[in-house]
Amino acid sequence: MRRTLRCLSALCLALASWAASPPNDFRFAILGDRTGRARQPIYAQAWSEIDRFRPDFVINVGDTIQGTDDETVEAQWKELRGFLDRYKRYPFYLVPGNHDIWSSYSQKVFERETGRPSTYSFNYQNAHFVVLNNSGSLDLPLGQLQFLEEDLKKSRGCDPTFIFFHQPCWLVFLKFKSGAFPVHRLAREYGVEYVISGHGHQFVRLGRDGITYMEVGSSGANIGDVWNQDDAFAKGVFYHYVQVQVKGARAQLTVKELDPPFGKGRRFSAEDWGDDGLKPAGAKK
Repeated sequence: MRRTLRCLSALCLALASWAASPPNDFRFAILGDRTGRARQPIYAQAWSEIDRFRPDFVINVGDTIQGTDDETVEAQWKELRGFLDRYKRYPFYLVPGNHDIWSSYSQKVFERETGRPSTYSFNYQNAHFVVLNNSGSLDLPLGQLQFLEEDLKKSRGCDPTFIFFHQPCWLVFLKFKSGAFPVHRLAREYGVEYVISGHGHQFVRLGRDGITYMEVGSSGANIGDVWNQDDAFAKGVFYHYVQVQVKGARAQLTVKELDPPFGKGRRFSAEDWGDDGLKPAGAKK
């Protein structure tokens, strides 16, 4: 009898744990930079392809408007809103970039237009997402790091965890094989799996201590005709977005080059992109 009661008790605890931490089974899309010098037809095609992917939500990596002018910022958002409204069935989480916020007034407009603070976090099922604001700095300011640490403490039970911010302060450190920077210390301490940025208009993926760092390139920001040169794809310079499938604690990230006329429709697992670019035969159509 005691053994039966212990088994029932263990089963109840397991069920309670499962109910408190629902398993993950969803997908989302990561949209790259739209500006500087937006090419709206490319951005429109990126959204059209995302629509066919049918994600549960979309998140970007910043630089949604051209910005830099307080007098035109509201008009820029209004013009873009006319386009984005056709995809309002998808929750859209925006990361502030240096083209989105450059002044206290532009920050107020950004927060009004997006309906969220410039620094925030959210859960989707049992996954956790943190959005930080380094629009005014190549680094992460102290206040952002403090927010990040407090937020990660509160979300210890979530898995996986993604951190998004626009300007990739991690890039130089990891290029020189160093983990000696604050966001990496926090990511390692709190079990963060993914740190994702934009800004450079080039796809980059680097890993350290089990953490994936990724710079998503252009989903509409002008890269001219460079993308069509023979070696551009190998350098990460092509129009694309990222499809993410989350099942349980694992996320599968697939980089999707735009279809013609702005790309060749190639796709590859982000895991197949290393320090020297894509592994041989890694891309598929």
